[in-house]
Amino acid sequence: MLSIHGHEVLQMMAGNSYTDSSLLEAIEQQFGKNAKFHTCSETNMNAEQLICFLKLKGKFKPVNNSGFTVNEKKICRH
Repeated sequence: MLSIHGHEVLQMMAGNSYTDSSLLEAIEQQFGKNAKFHTCSETNMNAEQLICFLKLKGKFKPVNNSGFTVNEKKICRH
């Protein structure tokens, strides 16, 4: 199975705001429910694990009281 880089999820998020559940739904719609993801330092993550990882790495910023978007300053460009 092909693994998708987390950068693709971050790029998908640009210009939109999400909650955990709406981001999970958007990822599943875009990449499929069984998609696997990797980053520069982690591999073999499902969508829920990727969301947790990206949060821990500070890749999101708050947008309103209940949502967040991608912190574009924190996207690696390699």
